[in-house]
Amino acid sequence: MEAPASDASCAPNEPCAAPETKDQQLEQSIANSPAYDPLNPATFVFPKPLQGTTVTIEFCDRCRWLHRATWTQTELLLTFPPPLIECISLLPRNTDETAGRFRVWLTIPASNQTDSLSNTLLWDRKVEGGFPELKVLKQRLRDKIQPVKD
Repeated sequence: MEAPASDASCAPNEPCAAPETKDQQLEQSIANSPAYDPLNPATFVFPKPLQGTTVTIEFCDRCRWLHRATWTQTELLLTFPPPLIECISLLPRNTDETAGRFRVWLTIPASNQTDSLSNTLLWDRKVEGGFPELKVLKQRLRDKIQPVKD
């Protein structure tokens, strides 16, 4: 099989190398990188960005609701371990506009578009008239991420 005449990287009468695939390029870059050392920050690799389901607990920090938020976070993470929920973030707020806030948000990647996200408010303390009972919050979350499960 002869190489195309337009390929400038091929020498006459010599076979041309096939272009590298992304996997081959990744393997080559890994081979050229220094060996991983758990005590050397130069070898640390940033984790890949999250592509899955995440929960955000937004709360008023002035109201000192951090303990309630972390308790809620722990309960949700124990009930819906990864990969059902990849991450639960705590988002403290400390402004006049966010006074008394305790909201639980669910973010799910849209199935038809890779860059699109669907944000759903699962609980708002001011709208619902109080803090969520964990049983009710877990049911709402389950209905969104596992709708076929009882």
